[in-house]
Amino acid sequence: MPLYDFHCRACSCEFEALVRTGDTPRCPQCGGVDLERLLSTFALSTDERRQAAARDSRKRQIAKNRDKVIADEEYRQKHDKE
Repeated sequence: MPLYDFHCRACSCEFEALVRTGDTPRCPQCGGVDLERLLSTFALSTDERRQAAARDSRKRQIAKNRDKVIADEEYRQKHDKE
């Protein structure tokens, strides 16, 4: 079964799906079938790509932590007043 990348035209979701011959994939978000098959990227493993993935992961973790800190502070401010 080949693995394909798809773009849902209804909700703009991008996802991967294993597709058997004759099967019609559905969007995991909206269930739509109006899909565009995208060109898949090749799986290359190089030092540069690993470093870029690590940097990207760190950025996402920092952003997630920052959002958590802000939410915690807003919660404290709201509940300290009551």
